[in-house]
Amino acid sequence: MQEITELERRITAALERIGAGVDRMARQPRAFTGAAPAADTALRAQLEEEKSLTAQLQARLRMVKDREPKGDLQEKIDRLTQQLDVQGLELQRMRRTAAALREQLAALRDAQAAGVTEPQLINKAMAAELDALRALRLTEVAEMDEILAALEPHVTEASHARA
Repeated sequence: MQEITELERRITAALERIGAGVDRMARQPRAFTGAAPAADTALRAQLEEEKSLTAQLQARLRMVKDREPKGDLQEKIDRLTQQLDVQGLELQRMRRTAAALREQLAALRDAQAAGVTEPQLINKAMAAELDALRALRLTEVAEMDEILAALEPHVTEASHARA
């Protein structure tokens, strides 16, 4: 009987060691068997093919991006910038002219109040000032028309995007 108890204890201990070993093996990555290196080689070859294909696609994408009409866009930006510069200079000139005409008109009024000048000079100065103001307004209207023309494609695109 004692032998049976001893054998039972040994078998139980062995089963516990086997269970612990199985648990350890489940937690560790498996080692490759003889067939695994061949599968590994095939997978590595497929990986290299995919890397090569990815590199080719990236090169094509770079070529397409390089071929985009960046020059056309840059030319358009340069042209619009130049137009804005010209308009800015014209607007400054018109503002200086209007300011100078207002000063002239004030001087003529002061002179007329002192009785030194003729009313015709005052009328001419006022007409010149009105002409300068009209030119200033036309410059601003032209500037607004150009801004609206530049924005129109974007507004049209946005309205189509909403629809």
